[in-house]
Amino acid sequence: MSETQSEAKNVFGEPLQPCCTDPMTGYYRTGYCETGPGDFGLHVVCAQVTDEFLDYTRKQGNDLSTPVPIYGFPGLKSGDRWCLCASRWKEALEAGVAPPVVLSATHFNTLATIPLELLKEYAVD
Repeated sequence: MSETQSEAKNVFGEPLQPCCTDPMTGYYRTGYCETGPGDFGLHVVCAQVTDEFLDYTRKQGNDLSTPVPIYGFPGLKSGDRWCLCASRWKEALEAGVAPPVVLSATHFNTLATIPLELLKEYAVD
């Protein structure tokens, strides 16, 4: 079971803010980058995706830009916010295509994978 939005904390230890509800994001599709036992990918980074990132992740086998109507997924476009796996964001960073991060909506558990100082370099709000 996931934590509730009132329990979830962001990277500053403050209440987690919503990432995006249009399209609805988050592992649990609540609009929040909250996590729980079933979230093995740790979808905790609220990112504002870019064309470069979308192209990169498609080439890695995770196409986020193509709509999948059967799942109600409209496909992402540059500027959309989406809860990314911390490891995928870090891979994108190493590839030079890390998208900006919304720190207030990025879950505290991100800090186990990515240092706060590094996230601050990519912050947008």
